[in-house]
Amino acid sequence: MNLQALGLRFSPQTAVPLVRIPVVPYNVLSERAVAALGNGNRLIAHFVAPREGRRHLFTVLGDEWRSECEVLSAELEPSHPSLTPLCAQFHLFEREIAEDYGVSFDGIPVSAPVRFVPGAPMAIERQDYFRVGGSDAHEFAVGPVHAGVIEPGHFRFQAHGEEILHLEISLGYQHRGIERALIGGPHPRTSAQLETVAGDTSVGHAVCYFQLLEALTGTQVNRTAQNIRVVGLELERIANHIGDIGALANDVAFVPTAAYCGRLRGSALNLTAELCGSRFGRGLICFGGTRFQMAADTSERLMTGLALLEKELADPISLLFEHPIVLSRFSGTGVVSRAIARELGVVGVAARASGLAIDSRKSFSGDLYSHIPFRIMQEHSGDVLARAAIRRDEIHESLGIIRSLIEHPPAGSPSRADLALDRIPPNHFCLSMTEGWRGEITHVAVTGADRRFAAYKIFDPSYHNWAALAYAMRREVIFEFPLCNKSFNLSYCGVDR
Repeated sequence: MNLQALGLRFSPQTAVPLVRIPVVPYNVLSERAVAALGNGNRLIAHFVAPREGRRHLFTVLGDEWRSECEVLSAELEPSHPSLTPLCAQFHLFEREIAEDYGVSFDGIPVSAPVRFVPGAPMAIERQDYFRVGGSDAHEFAVGPVHAGVIEPGHFRFQAHGEEILHLEISLGYQHRGIERALIGGPHPRTSAQLETVAGDTSVGHAVCYFQLLEALTGTQVNRTAQNIRVVGLELERIANHIGDIGALANDVAFVPTAAYCGRLRGSALNLTAELCGSRFGRGLICFGGTRFQMAADTSERLMTGLALLEKELADPISLLFEHPIVLSRFSGTGVVSRAIARELGVVGVAARASGLAIDSRKSFSGDLYSHIPFRIMQEHSGDVLARAAIRRDEIHESLGIIRSLIEHPPAGSPSRADLALDRIPPNHFCLSMTEGWRGEITHVAVTGADRRFAAYKIFDPSYHNWAALAYAMRREVIFEFPLCNKSFNLSYCGVDR
């Protein structure tokens, strides 16, 4: 069998009939997936959806070089050999499938469920944590309740003295059941639900959702609306990167940068409010385009605000990256090598800090960024300093992207449309991807014979990256955990959707 031509190849933001997706035996799917991932592809999604009255596994592989994905499926059985020992990228996907459907993945290294779901076949409260033996080893836990305003997550450390030998991360303490609520949709409330999958990524998830609906219905979005969507995405990136740099400064008690960035994050959020009235960009994106246009006075206020923001950021960020004590704490801390980042399927800021040129704006965003020149920022040390430097450099690149779009606006008002549900095709598969500020966001929908969502899956970039944080803490000292954790700044609720 020719494994190279096994699955259906397609571009994201494209709807394909389910009958075109090959159904193969599980062992054939396994061989193809492992071969593709070993050849530099990435695991984009691995989930269960109904097909022809039965449950099927769908596996989506991403090929950055060709800017396309490949999908194939296999019928779900009560048990399957685990693919995690062959490719670590499968680990969280398999755990979630086991949790939701009671499937046994034979040979999976960690079989614990991902989240608390009442009535689920598996329960996280019965989890057995990994333990390091030996009289000198000890165990301690952090969370799920944390100091300050932070979402719940449980971190179980195995340590020898102050050296961390192993970190196990448990999420899932605030499961809202968003994916289940989307079944039978789109509903009037669906867009609002998706804007809160990860509240700090409202624009990213909204863009991903509406791109998917537009692909399903064949709806065109004009260039003016596309540009406003990009402005919303880049403002979201700027605001969160500023906040993260300030938080990293706070974790090493570097007060000047921490204080300034805390204030300037608010200034960046206020620019999004200039665009749509919401500091988090809620309501900006709609079906077929955007609800708001960028009139001349709005453009002028944005340009003035961007210039002031860039000026005020210069000194506090320069101070942070020039101070020897800060550099000594950031450098060599929480290292994730390029090889490990690729093996784990890391995306976004964390991937680019480890030397991987992964940015779905270049490879998987279709028309959204196709006309916009920008650089993919890369560092190679894979440590806290590299992850901070990526954020610093992306702030300036995003400022440039927004300015270029404001200075050279296309003619006409932004498009928008009314969603006619009868235009959604039955028995179709559609995948949408957007580069959020953390990294790659993926939404996948499967429609049924009734033209409604039979399955809807959401993969926040954090879903791919939590394992990298656990790896980064190996052989680190305990007091570096807050700094390493913040250097990734992953979303708890983005996984616990």
